[in-house]
Amino acid sequence: MAVVRADSEHLKLLARLMRAEAEGEGELGMLMVGNVGVNRVRANCLDFRNIRTIPDMVFQSPGGFEAVRKPYFYQAARERDIALARRVVNGERQHPATYALWFFRPTGECPPSWYNQRHTGRYKSHCFFAPDPGDCPRIYP
Repeated sequence: MAVVRADSEHLKLLARLMRAEAEGEGELGMLMVGNVGVNRVRANCLDFRNIRTIPDMVFQSPGGFEAVRKPYFYQAARERDIALARRVVNGERQHPATYALWFFRPTGECPPSWYNQRHTGRYKSHCFFAPDPGDCPRIYP
C-alpha cells in the first residue's frame, strides 16, 4: 500500500530524481534517496511544511535537490528506476535513510549533525540526517 499518493507521472519523476542523485551508488543508494524524498512528502515539518506531492518535493525551492538543475535529471525514466521508485512509494525503507530528510556528499567524513539534525549513517559517498521524532512525528511509526 502506498505511503504517499503517486500516479505514473509522479513515479517517473521520483525515478528520475533517484537516478540523478545516486545512480553511481547503485540500487540501494537510489532507494535511500527515494526514502528521503518520500519522507519529505510525509513530514509536514521543518523545511518541508506544505510539501504534499512528489512534484512539490522534487522542485522545492529553496531547499530542493541539486539534480534538478542538471540535464541528466531531464532524461526519460527507465523501467528499472520506476520499479525502484514504486518500492519506495509503497513504503520500503533502507537504513540509514529510514527517517532521513536530508543527505549530502561531503568531501571527507560525515559531520555528527547537519543543520541541527543528527547523522544516521553513511552509504558510500552520501551522509544521511534525520530529525528528532518530536520535531517530525509523521515520518516515524
